[in-house]
Amino acid sequence: MIKVYSYAKCGTCRKALKFLDAHDVQYKTIPIRDQPPMKRELLKMLSAYDGNIRRLFNTSGVDYKAMKLKDILPDMAKKDAIGLLAENGNLVKRPFVVGADVALVGFNEDDWRDALL
Repeated sequence: MIKVYSYAKCGTCRKALKFLDAHDVQYKTIPIRDQPPMKRELLKMLSAYDGNIRRLFNTSGVDYKAMKLKDILPDMAKKDAIGLLAENGNLVKRPFVVGADVALVGFNEDDWRDALL
């Protein structure tokens, strides 16, 4: 079973969950704002995205912009960036999907089809 960290008011998250339901993929939904991904899950995702920490951030989010992370993130230590994400689910790009052999962030139907079906 996979974990899907999502936000109920996020249209992309709703679309992703609809995709999973349509393809009978077993998953557990976790509210990302209340319970952000754990550091080990964030590190797994970081590895899946070739160490590109920016890919894990919700760059269009209010918190990201308010914290001016666009300017700060390039020079931030990886452990500090992971710490921020683990503490603030608003900063994490969603949906955020982890499982034994799965690590996906954002929703791209083709990528999800390749990874999950």
